[in-house]
Amino acid sequence: MRSAIIQKLESQQLKKSIPEFKIGDTVKVHLRIIEGDKERLQVFTGTVIARKASGLSETFSVHRVAYGEGMERVFMLHSPRIAKIEVIKEGHVRRSKLYYLRGTSGKAAKVKGRYGMKKSVKASDEAAQTAVEVTES
Repeated sequence: MRSAIIQKLESQQLKKSIPEFKIGDTVKVHLRIIEGDKERLQVFTGTVIARKASGLSETFSVHRVAYGEGMERVFMLHSPRIAKIEVIKEGHVRRSKLYYLRGTSGKAAKVKGRYGMKKSVKASDEAAQTAVEVTES
């Protein structure tokens, strides 16, 4: 068990606005890069192939193929260097770690998409909203 003091300090450092993403999703990670006295944002786009740990030390690995070379980068989820994370495409996978994507390129490196996940939630919200309007009138 961790001591209460360490837990309290870590809870202050945790980010609040992290989007929900899973393994297999394609994400854009906006990083703050400091060059001299200037600061700029650099975007790293790729497929999430792993998530490890929990709490302040949670990390996720993003894999992409650029110019025929596979690149992989590990990010600290709660790092102040990460400006924001955008989920571009949701992927449907049956593994918790997608390390098999490392040596692949082209169609072999493709992850199947998840269809209808967000739309079904929106449709049920609209149906509930119309039901509330009908009962009010």
